[in-house]
Amino acid sequence: MSASSSPPELIITAGQTERQYWRDLWRYRELFYFLAWRDILVRYKQTAIGIVWALLRPFLTMVVFTIVFGKLARLPSEGGAPYPILVFAAMLPWQFFASALSECSNSLISNANLLSKVYFPRLIVPTSAVIVSFVDFMVSGIILLGLMAWYNFVPSWRVLTLPFFVAIAFSAAIGGGLWLAALNVKYRDFRYIVPFIVQFGLYISPVGFSSTIVPDQWRLLYSLNPMVSVIDGFRWAILGGTSQLYFPGFLLSFTLVMLILVTGILYFRKVERTFADII
Repeated sequence: MSASSSPPELIITAGQTERQYWRDLWRYRELFYFLAWRDILVRYKQTAIGIVWALLRPFLTMVVFTIVFGKLARLPSEGGAPYPILVFAAMLPWQFFASALSECSNSLISNANLLSKVYFPRLIVPTSAVIVSFVDFMVSGIILLGLMAWYNFVPSWRVLTLPFFVAIAFSAAIGGGLWLAALNVKYRDFRYIVPFIVQFGLYISPVGFSSTIVPDQWRLLYSLNPMVSVIDGFRWAILGGTSQLYFPGFLLSFTLVMLILVTGILYFRKVERTFADII
């Protein structure tokens, strides 16, 4: 056979470049929509009370916290707002974050068959799981509007900055979710650790109380909790009035959120190639 009639060479590369990977994220956007929509349907269609559950859980938690911290402990409110609004302004981002961590940590395990059969950027799976929690977040916002109407509470111009703090909440949820999703593939013990993290985080985060009760000498240390920037930001935007944002602590907490997001993406990309073999 002559050289001119020889078949073309087939070159198999060991992997894709980073640029090609991020392009594939856009190419597989329909898969992202499908996974998110599927999980939303499962969440609301296959339950006895459907969408009501997304309203009951944060509402009942708010009632308990209001009684314990507002009535029994008589802790002060913030910005002159009624205590239930103070609690629910923090409950919204916290429930979103906690739910996103739980959904993301199990997302790769739940889609094991899909991961082992076809190629697509694995980053799609945990990020699509965050959308389900965000839908719960939007539904729960109805309660906040109802509380404002009940107490005749009108937010100030600061509420226009709320999308910025929602973006911080997204960053915290995705960053933490990517870490836990990747670790849960290799170390299945994390399915037991995540509920503990969520439960413990609820009590060390300023959900049932205002972070202003933390002594000044401890506020910067307390801001090592990444959710402090999210919760304080939500309250600052929603409560208005005399509510103040402790800027040094907010900056520290915000920096930690960005660090968790960046390192979460980097670690996920580092171990992504091993998912199909381990899972």
